[in-house]
Amino acid sequence: MKELSVEFDLRDSEYMTALRLVAGAVCSAADVDVDMLEDFKVCVTESALILKNGGFERVKASFGMGDGVTAEICGFGGQPEKGDCELSLALVGALVSECDFNGKDGIIDRVTLKI
Repeated sequence: MKELSVEFDLRDSEYMTALRLVAGAVCSAADVDVDMLEDFKVCVTESALILKNGGFERVKASFGMGDGVTAEICGFGGQPEKGDCELSLALVGALVSECDFNGKDGIIDRVTLKI
């Protein structure tokens, strides 16, 4: 399995574009079709926004290629709290084969995606 990780500050929105590019590059390397690639990029971005809206300052996104493409997006730092993310949760759940939202006390601190 090939793996790639990126870590950045959520307070700078320019890094969201870089995150989308990395997600697209991983999908492209795994020979994912264009429609699924676009859906995956949306889900990765929405996952980072879920963490940002939950008060996290930084994110680490780890991608894997093997049996499909996976992403694990983890938030850390900042002042985590419950964020309003119902729309993002629904969107992510609708666009990928598998997703999992982890955390405690209602605060999501990790999103796992698979296509």
